[in-house]
Amino acid sequence: MTLVKQIQVEIDEVLELVDEQQLDNVEPLLTKDKRIFVLGAGRSGLMARAFAMRLMHIGYQPYVIGETITPSVQAGDVLVAVSGSGNTKSIVELAEKAKDSGATVIGVTSNKESKLGQLAKQVIIVPGATKAGDGVKSIQLLSTLFDQTVHITLDVLCLKLSRRDHTSNAAAAHAHSNME
Repeated sequence: MTLVKQIQVEIDEVLELVDEQQLDNVEPLLTKDKRIFVLGAGRSGLMARAFAMRLMHIGYQPYVIGETITPSVQAGDVLVAVSGSGNTKSIVELAEKAKDSGATVIGVTSNKESKLGQLAKQVIIVPGATKAGDGVKSIQLLSTLFDQTVHITLDVLCLKLSRRDHTSNAAAAHAHSNME
């Protein structure tokens, strides 16, 4: 079997294990009248940023924690925190701080029993392999399988939101950057 095929099999295996009901449980928490903050470290942070970008395309107010133009998290806001292990100290500490500020925390992790999984109001479990050894085993390095499948899972969530909100592809394209 080729490497491409092996990776495809791994991705399919993880996506089969993602519980779409968890996405449905998160959906009502994400509305256009709320500010949505995203948080993640390393490649998981890049997946969180991709999610924020797509949220912007479909008409939401996303912010990336750590950017200079990101406002303070307040009561009523939503934080989507991504951590494969769910125990990354910097992510857990900031998620706790957001929760203490009155924000709703959504955790995206491979480990429901993790610190992030326990403190989040809703959790999306994406059981791809992580550098901590959690999740479906992979031939890929470190947390690659987790990151790949988080990206797809959060894109599915955006598709659900766009359908719920009747946001067309043309409307999303209109919001896409014209500075490329």
